This record gives sequence, C-alpha cells and structure tokens, in this order.
Amino acid sequence: MYTLHYAPDNASLVVRLALEELGLTYRTELVDRSIRQQKSAAFLRLNPAGLIPVLETPQGPLSETAAILLWLTETHGAPPSGRPLAPPPGDPARGPVLKWLFWLSNSLHADLRIVFYPQQYVGPDIDAMEALHAGVTRRLAGHYTLLEALVGQPWFGGADPTILDLYAAVTMRWAALYAPMGAWFTAADYPGLKALVQRLETRPSVQAAIRAEGLGATPFSAPKPCQPPEGTAL
Repeated sequence: MYTLHYAPDNASLVVRLALEELGLTYRTELVDRSIRQQKSAAFLRLNPAGLIPVLETPQGPLSETAAILLWLTETHGAPPSGRPLAPPPGDPARGPVLKWLFWLSNSLHADLRIVFYPQQYVGPDIDAMEALHAGVTRRLAGHYTLLEALVGQPWFGGADPTILDLYAAVTMRWAALYAPMGAWFTAADYPGLKALVQRLETRPSVQAAIRAEGLGATPFSAPKPCQPPEGTAL
C-alpha cells in the first residue's frame, strides 16, 4: 500500500487525484503545515527538500509532483477503465506530454508559488511585492492562454483525463483562490479550460478528493476555500 504525505489543497492534491483515477489502494498521512511539520526531522528523512507531497512506495519515498505522476503512470499503466493517464514509453505522444508535464511543474506551478509567497522573493516591502505580483501574473495569464490553446489536443482536455488535465485543474483552483496581493484569475476567461475542469468535477476521483479535503462542490470551476476535516492549506 502507498502512503501519501499530504496537506489539504497542496500539490499532494494532484497526486491524490491520480491515485484515485488509477484505482490504487493508499493511505494518507497529514503533514501539519500550521506547525511546519514539512520541515521536521522525520519528514526531511522522506524528502530532504522539505516539500509536500511525498509518496511512500515499496521502492522508497518519492517527491516532486511531476516525478510522482510520471512514476505512477509508468508503474501502473491504464486504470481499471479508460486509457492510461499518460502515453506509455514508445508512444509518439509521450514526448509532448512529458514536455507539458514538466512545463506545468517548472514554469506555471513555479510562477504560482511566487504569487502566493511574494515576500519570500522580494522581502516585506509592499511596493516590491506589488510590482512582482503584477509582472508574474501577466506571465501566468500567458501560461493559461497557452493551455487554453491546447484544449482538445491529444492527451489534454479529452473525454478521459490525463496527468496534464489533473495538474492543470488544480493550478486553476489555486490561481483563483490564493492571491495575497489581489485577485487576477477567473476560469471564465478560459472557456476551454473551464469546460475541461467541469468535466473533471463529475468524476469519482474528484468527488473522493472533495470529501477528503473539504474542497466544495465545484473545486476547479468555481472554487471556494477548503474546509478540510484535518489540517490546513496554509
């Protein structure tokens, strides 16, 4: 059995969705961010970087969201019903999917972190944080415009979800909810992406995540702050 070390509405949510889509048995272990448990000695033994998520596997602990997603798809192939969450090795579509997976992780997700925690990048000066917010959110708007243009391409936005769909949907939730320097994102500006996440919201995987993390009825298309049964998103 896998163990997912998670915090509500963190990057672990993407991994939870993939585990659910694959029909895998797993347990969860809360990482209490309110006491910075992700920096504890016990957690650092699992992930020396001190970041959530960690997935404990029979081969040892894995960290980094994109790496976990890729490992799960390579290890388990297709879910009980439907096609694989990513093209298998040798499939012509595998290269483009890997490109966009790591772009989601290294570009879009990384820029969201700057918006969420501007003081970590420029210190406490309000003017500096506002300038950083303005520049990065303009870049993020371009990121979502790129994703909007991809909807309907193979392995993104189709009837069967992929790791790209799951990752993009969760980032849309965060973009709408977590903006300490002011709101800047609405799903309505990206109709293709909004339709994609509305389809996801009907899936059993998302319904399971809603129950587990208190995400609300429309966690991606019209998100509200989570009310988890344990832990905190902050």
